Amino acid sequence: MPPFVETFRALPARSKGIIAVSAVAILAIAFLLLRVAGAPSYSMLSSGLDPAQTGKVTAALDEQGIAYELRNNGTALAVEKSQIAQARVALAGQGVSLDAGSGKGFELFDEQKLGASDFQLQVTYQRALEGEIARTIGNVQGVSSPQVQLVLPEDDLFADEATPATAAVMLGNSADTLEPGATRGIAQLVASSVKGLKTENVTITDASGALLWPAGDGSGGGGVAAGKQALEARYSRAMEADLNALLVRTLGPGKAQVSVTADLNADKTTRDKVTYDKKGVPIKSSTETEKLRGGSATTGGTAGTGSNIPTYSGGNAAGGANSNYQRETETTEQAVGKQVERTEVAPGAINKMNVALLVDKSVPAADFQAVQQAVSSAAGIDTTRGDAMQAAQVPFAKVATPKAGPVPTTLLGPLKWVGIGFASLLFLFFMTRSLRKREGEALTTPAWLTEIEEPVSLAQLEQETMVLERPQHPTITLPPRAPDANLQAIDQLMEREPERVAAQVKQWMSED
Repeated sequence: MPPFVETFRALPARSKGIIAVSAVAILAIAFLLLRVAGAPSYSMLSSGLDPAQTGKVTAALDEQGIAYELRNNGTALAVEKSQIAQARVALAGQGVSLDAGSGKGFELFDEQKLGASDFQLQVTYQRALEGEIARTIGNVQGVSSPQVQLVLPEDDLFADEATPATAAVMLGNSADTLEPGATRGIAQLVASSVKGLKTENVTITDASGALLWPAGDGSGGGGVAAGKQALEARYSRAMEADLNALLVRTLGPGKAQVSVTADLNADKTTRDKVTYDKKGVPIKSSTETEKLRGGSATTGGTAGTGSNIPTYSGGNAAGGANSNYQRETETTEQAVGKQVERTEVAPGAINKMNVALLVDKSVPAADFQAVQQAVSSAAGIDTTRGDAMQAAQVPFAKVATPKAGPVPTTLLGPLKWVGIGFASLLFLFFMTRSLRKREGEALTTPAWLTEIEEPVSLAQLEQETMVLERPQHPTITLPPRAPDANLQAIDQLMEREPERVAAQVKQWMSED
């Protein structure tokens, strides 16, 4: 049996209990400290989020497999420190804005100093109005970090000489993140927020500098949805987001990826259709009658060569006197019913769609087939339309392990306390071991104590030769010590007033 175990077994029960409790406490503290040190460290990414945007933000982070934490009842978002940049890129790619405009609004007047001039007040009002409009625009879906610049003309006496108000809006996102009609709505919003501002005097550009308004009639998004590439990019991104979110929820992050390429019809057409009834309905009927009766022969013969020949003139004249002619004409108007349908075909019809699905090799073959069918159904693949889907299993690249560097500063504190705990445990162990050894030693009684048979004074003891006997040392003879006047005075005081001396000694002992 090891000496350590024998020593521990030889300790009294109280010492064993103290050591056991100390060891358990130190191990528990070390475990808690290591767990706290190994827990993910979250850093605040954005605060003051709109609860309506929180679902979109979490969906975008879940799609990329980024760990996050919601705080302040869902209005604040915290992300792991190592994934802050990745989270910002993921949210920007999905067109999700974390802020609704960071410019100050009318709270600028709260900071107004006493004695400001009219010009300073006018500039402050213009800045406040720009900040309020930027905040409102930032709440539009797909808009991030908007900036607004206003040009407010001075009041003029003559209306024909007054310059119109103008506004410039710079969006921090690309054009394909906006919904159809959003640009026209932003222009109307800005024009309604400034006195005397018209929509045609509002200019809106995206982050790339492309002009969004004024462009076209605005019914399709002011040039945003009318662009074929912008329409296809927005549709493909939305479809990819839905499919990747489905894969993350089923297989987990980093197990599959989907890419969608859509060919959409961006033409806005009008379709007219006229349909006639098979049977008409009479609405008007009229009848006309024409009659003709003949007269006497002397009045003249009938027209033609017969009346000019003498031989037949009498017979022809007699026949003309007895002639009678009558004709009737009936006219009916028919009404044929018809239907006229006019349909405006909005842009966005799918001409063709291609879907590419990549799944990691670690996914079982049965699950791969099920995922392939689910993605095909969710994407709406139609082979008769010409859609195509390609699926394959390939080994995904492993995430690079960061190089081991110096100990992070966040671990120095926990490691220090762990070291202190182990040091305390070792101190208790060796102290208990030393006390145990001292308990087994046999202490000899001093020789001078056995030689005293009757009370003697302190001065007499000091004048005598004292012999100290120790087991490990030879006998040592001490030379006589010179008498001390202070000790003699103390000895005399003890003889005269023993009660007073005893009380003083008790007081000193109680103070110690």
